[in-house]
This record gives sequence, C-alpha cells and structure tokens, in this order.
Amino acid sequence: MKRNIKAGLDLGTTKVCAVISEHTDSGVNILGFGVAPSEGLHRGLVANIAKTAEAIREAMSIASNRAGFNVKELTVGVAGEHITSLRHRNYVTISSPEKEIVKEDLDRLRADVKTIRIPSDKQILHIIPEEYFVDYQGGIENPIGIYGSRLEAVNHVVLASVPAIQNIRKSVERAGFTATELVLQPIASSVSVLDENEKDLGVVLIDIGGGTTDVAVFHNKTIKYTKVIGVAGNQVTNDIRETLGIVTSDAEQIKKQYGYATEDAVIRNEDIYLKGVGARGNIKIPITLLTQIISIRMRELFSLVDNELRHAGFKSKIKAGVVLTGGGSLLQGCTELAEEVFGMPARMGVPLELGSGLSKEIGSPEFATVAGLIRGMPGSSEEQNFIKIKQRKFRSPFNLIAIIKQIHEFFDKL
Repeated sequence: MKRNIKAGLDLGTTKVCAVISEHTDSGVNILGFGVAPSEGLHRGLVANIAKTAEAIREAMSIASNRAGFNVKELTVGVAGEHITSLRHRNYVTISSPEKEIVKEDLDRLRADVKTIRIPSDKQILHIIPEEYFVDYQGGIENPIGIYGSRLEAVNHVVLASVPAIQNIRKSVERAGFTATELVLQPIASSVSVLDENEKDLGVVLIDIGGGTTDVAVFHNKTIKYTKVIGVAGNQVTNDIRETLGIVTSDAEQIKKQYGYATEDAVIRNEDIYLKGVGARGNIKIPITLLTQIISIRMRELFSLVDNELRHAGFKSKIKAGVVLTGGGSLLQGCTELAEEVFGMPARMGVPLELGSGLSKEIGSPEFATVAGLIRGMPGSSEEQNFIKIKQRKFRSPFNLIAIIKQIHEFFDKL
C-alpha cells in the first residue's frame, strides 16, 4: 500500500516530538503524535546517543500506535549554535541552441554552489535561492521557461557541523529509523506559522526552545537570514532555580504556571508556596519577584536578537513585525515584551492549515517545528513525501500467489 505519508521528528533539548501525517487533496491530517522527555541533548546538540535514541523510540512508538502503522523514514529538525549561514552568488551559461532555461540548468546552478570552499568541519545543510537573474535582469522567482544565455542566483546557504549531523543521524539509526531529510528548525517552524504576506513584507520569526532560540528573517517571500542563539527557556528555569534556591523541577513548574515575561502583564500579585526540601521550611515566593527574574533573561534574549538584526542590516526590512513561537514563548506577556524591545508589532505563532485527525494536539506554538517538518523543505518535490508504510493488520500465513503458481505447475506436468 502506498499513501502520501510524512513523518517528522523534532529533537529538542527538553522533549522529543514525533508526528505521522497523511497528505491529501483536502489538507494535512495528523494520524499519530508522540512526545517523550529528552535527556540526551544539550543546546540542540546530541550529548548522549543512547539516551537520544531511547527518546526517539519512545516518541515514535506513541505516534505509531496512534496512527496504526510504522514508518521508518523521518524528516528531522536540526538546530544548535553550530549552525551558520552565508550568501553566495553564482551563475551558469545556457548552452542549449534554443537558449530556454530548463530544470537541468537549475540543477547545474545548485551543483556549482556545492563546490564553494567551506571549513572542513562544516557541511552544506540547505541551498535556498533568494533571487534569480537572467541576463542580469533580477526579480525572477522561477526562471524555467525563460530564454537567456546567463542564469544567475543569489543563494542563502546554511552550514552545519559535520560531527553534529553525524550524531543526529546515528541517534536516529540506533532508534531503528532513517533520517531521509534534515531541515533547519526555524525554516520548519516558518512553514507552519507564517503566511505568504508576512514573508513578502518582511517578518522575523523567533522560535524559543529549551536549549536554543532560532531566528529567521523573511523578506520578498524568501529567507534572508538565520541565526541560532544559545539563550532559551532552560536559562530562564536555571535563573529561577539559582535565585530562589529551589530544585529544577519546581523552578520549571512555577515558570509554566505563574510565569510572566513582563511586570505589566501581571494581573494579580499573589504569593506562590513551595514545599521545603530537607530541613528547609516551606518557601513563599511573590509573583512580582518571579516575574522580575524571568523578565531580565527574556529582555536579554530579545535584545540579543534585536542587536543581531541591526548588525546584519535587516531590522529596517521587517515591516510585518515579530512572530514568536516555541515552548519558551508561552510565558504570559511575551508578545508585549517583544513589542517593547523591538519597537514593532508582535504576535504568537501557532501551526496553520492543519486538517483533521489529531491536529488539535499540535496546535500550540511549542509544536510549530514538528508541524512544519511534516510539510517538508519548501520547494522539495512532493514525490519525496511518499513513503511505503507497513500496516499493523492480520496477515494470512498462506501465500495465495505461490499456491496458485504451484497448482498451475501441477497441471502443466500432467
């Protein structure tokens, strides 16, 4: 049986998310969804292959049980501070007598980019064309069918650490699966939470995870800038833990339950009571104090992103504002703080255009990446989404075709 099935795997610092989906004419249907605690990654990098593989197996087992079948091929998200990017401009000549640009010319252009010199410990993760030029005329989105003698492109090239990619693939393989496609996490998130008008006007996507914060800038419908910053939700939790002298689990709990990113968002000032550890008595924590701790780190994070955008020259090109997503963005008042720091409108990014099935379970900002992974890399062939699936159903022990063949052979000998 062959169906249009896509499976995505988001390897996070705090959790591993797996989704199995079916793509139909009416949309994307979520067939299976699983989450498992992640203890084998640190800031987006695999720190323990065995623990990472176990988390992958657990998340995929839950998703497969819900879907009713197994998949072996996964689209896996990639993040971490090892990610870098550059812009590269190259060209090829059109040698055919007709001078009509065909797909093979685009393939040659892409192959030429792969020959650029990069550090020996880096590999090309993505080559994303920003703009095409035909005979020096720019502004072309798709040059196929256009006549000319010179095809040129400006490309956004994403680089990743070779060992980091090898560790991801090894973890997936040890779990019993194959990583058929690797996608940068902010690109995956953008597929699920941004609309085309935002990408056209200019928008910055900030995906706040547990270990890293992923940043992507889009303008004129193409990606222009990517950055991974090593400040995220776990740093906020650690600040609460160190300042208040409480265990990590309690710090994470009160962050999620009572956390505000800015004091202006606090509705009512009340006290939080935590059970003491050992000889220490119960602890009383004012929400205003908790908010101050959180706000300092979140403001630092947004200021870092703002400085990166200014330094890269993209701040002035962002007209549609800021879109926040990821589990770290769920803090109350996060959009208000972003508007204050960036000086532009901000909204929460939730997965868009999900169809039936278990779609409601991943309709939260913390699942933006995995919701984008099941859609694949923008521009990839739809045929790549087809995966042969193994149904969990009763199978007859008799091979009907073999039996019929034996009967024919018996009568032929008569």
